[in-house]
Amino acid sequence: MDSPTTNNHNHIHTHHLNGASTISQPSKKPKLLSSSFITPAEIHEEFSHHDPSVARINNGSFGCCPASVIAAQHRSQLHYLRQPDNFYFNELKKGILQSRTIIKDLVNAKHVDEISIVDNATTAAAIVLQHTAWSFHEGTFQKGDVVLMLHYAYGAVKKSMEAYVTRAGGHVIEVPLPFPVASNEEIVREFRKALERGKSEGKRIRLAVIDHVTSMPCVVIPVKELVQICREEGVEKVFIDAAHSIGCVDVDMEEIGADFYTSNLHKWFFCPPSIAFLYTRKIPKGGSELHHPVVSHEYGNGLAVESAWIGTRDYSAQLVVPAALEFVNRFQGGIEGIKKRNHDAVVEMGEMLAQSWGTHLGSPPDMCGSMIMVGLPTSLGIACDDDALGLRVHLREQFGVEVPIYYRPPRDGEVGCVTGYARISHQVYNKVDDYHKFRDAVNQLVNNVIFLKISLIDDSKYAEEI
Repeated sequence: MDSPTTNNHNHIHTHHLNGASTISQPSKKPKLLSSSFITPAEIHEEFSHHDPSVARINNGSFGCCPASVIAAQHRSQLHYLRQPDNFYFNELKKGILQSRTIIKDLVNAKHVDEISIVDNATTAAAIVLQHTAWSFHEGTFQKGDVVLMLHYAYGAVKKSMEAYVTRAGGHVIEVPLPFPVASNEEIVREFRKALERGKSEGKRIRLAVIDHVTSMPCVVIPVKELVQICREEGVEKVFIDAAHSIGCVDVDMEEIGADFYTSNLHKWFFCPPSIAFLYTRKIPKGGSELHHPVVSHEYGNGLAVESAWIGTRDYSAQLVVPAALEFVNRFQGGIEGIKKRNHDAVVEMGEMLAQSWGTHLGSPPDMCGSMIMVGLPTSLGIACDDDALGLRVHLREQFGVEVPIYYRPPRDGEVGCVTGYARISHQVYNKVDDYHKFRDAVNQLVNNVIFLKISLIDDSKYAEEI
């Protein structure tokens, strides 16, 4: 065991070779100490590696990483390659423990052992659902017991449900959610209905999988309220899939109260790909444990330690969380200030676009974080998923605009409704010109469609005359 060491977050740790630790005192979230904040010129320099010809208003998909954090990652990679044995035996797991400790403070978990670092939220979902499948196979859960998830769950999570839960004999129920959505009450109402369906015929709901921020369409879900409803209704465990949350919306493990919670750090917390955390509420001794799906030498030492070594690979993304935190703290208000400014800006840009196109937002501003859905002009004729994808590709290749497009099928009886929505993001590198470029591209496409229709009408009249 190494001697106790101190870091700049005022924790005193006792490090063990396997990455576990004891902490002498709880600490507060990391706070900014410097009074000198980053300038617009410095922000531009940090992201000068971005393609300047592209209006990048899709931070939600792949995130971003500033040059200072990329440099820290490169130093870590070279440090490993210089002397791999020393790096592994003396430095790697201590570095991962430091990253876990920072994350623990950021999300207000009680203990660092509740925080594991994994590649991404998809891996975290596989860990939780693999554990659920074992519970069915081992007879802890009965065939036909229910796992609940939102209809707008991420596609990879739906596939994991199929691979783990359905194959093991579980019954998956999807919660249908309205979109556009007008209030949290609409979501709560549909969630309660799904719980009633799940409990019908004496079935037990073993797990609820709830998004914190749905991906497409993007809406901030009232997770705290839904977790409380799950507790009241006897749902055994709750897993929050929050791929977009940390750095985008408020994240507090004690307030949310879920059993499992995951979020990526490469989307909205400026880490390089890929890194996510999985929070697992501490269970009494003897309780069933989660395990990493890649089994290596640390199997059986707890998920956090298993995840810290899954074989020889590049762990540098997991080691630069301190550098990402240092970057965040160059901004006024730290991550809280970034979140607020991103939210205010994305709402302002969303309203500007909707006004320009005569459409509407997909949700009220208080139901979005740093992303918002904006209705597209109906004249674009988006009538299926392929149309939405085609428009996205066209905007990228012909106009230099990167933005996801969502197709929302008309409900029964709806005529002339908005069927296409853009999911716009705002991050610190974005400028108003990015959104004006998108607006102008769509306006040009609308004008082209109108011109084409007029031309077709004229051609038709000419054909009749001859």
